[in-house]
Amino acid sequence: MGLNGSMKQGFVRIIAGQWRSRRLKVPDVKGLRPTPDRVRETVFNWLTPYLPGAYCLDLFAGSGALGVEALSRGAAYVVMVDYSLEVVRLLKEELAEWKAENAFVYRAKAPKGLKPPVQPFDIVFLDPPYNENILFPCCHFLETQGFLAPCAYIYLEARQLIRDNELPAHWRIIKSQQAGQVFYHLAQRELKQ
Repeated sequence: MGLNGSMKQGFVRIIAGQWRSRRLKVPDVKGLRPTPDRVRETVFNWLTPYLPGAYCLDLFAGSGALGVEALSRGAAYVVMVDYSLEVVRLLKEELAEWKAENAFVYRAKAPKGLKPPVQPFDIVFLDPPYNENILFPCCHFLETQGFLAPCAYIYLEARQLIRDNELPAHWRIIKSQQAGQVFYHLAQRELKQ
C-alpha cells in the first residue's frame, strides 16, 4: 500500500509481437517482482524458434509479463497460474480487455494444486518467489506428472546458478545468464521418443 492506503500501481511493457508496447498492470502484491525488460528480451530471443504455435505454462504468473509476451509473439495457448487472488483477478480482467482468447488463468498453490494439462506444455516459465524454495520441487512435479512435451523448454529464474544435476534427469541447461542478483536459465527436456 502506498500513502493514504492507496495501492501503488506499476506497469510492465510488452516488448514485441502483436501487443508490442502495450502495458500490463502490476498489482502491488508482496513478493511480486516482474522479470525485468532486459531479461525478458534475452529469454524471448532464446525462445524465438520454439514459440510459434507453442502450448505454454506460466507458473507463478505474477504480472503475466512472461505469459502475455509469449502470446504476443505467437504462442498458440498460454495457461497462467498464480496463488494470489489479486493477481488472478487482474490478469483475467486484462486478458478480457485485450481480447486474448487463447489464454486461461486460474488460482492454485503450486505444484500440488495444478490442474492436469489438456496437452503437454512445450514451454514452461518458472519464476517462483525466491524465499519459498519451490523451484526444484516444481521441476520434479512437472516432470513426473505428465506436464511436459518430450522436447519442452523450461525457463528458470533463481537467486543462484542452477546446475544440470539439480534438475530432473532428462533436463539440461542450454543457456544461462545473470542480471544483478538474478540468475536465469533455459533448460531443455530431451526425452527420446
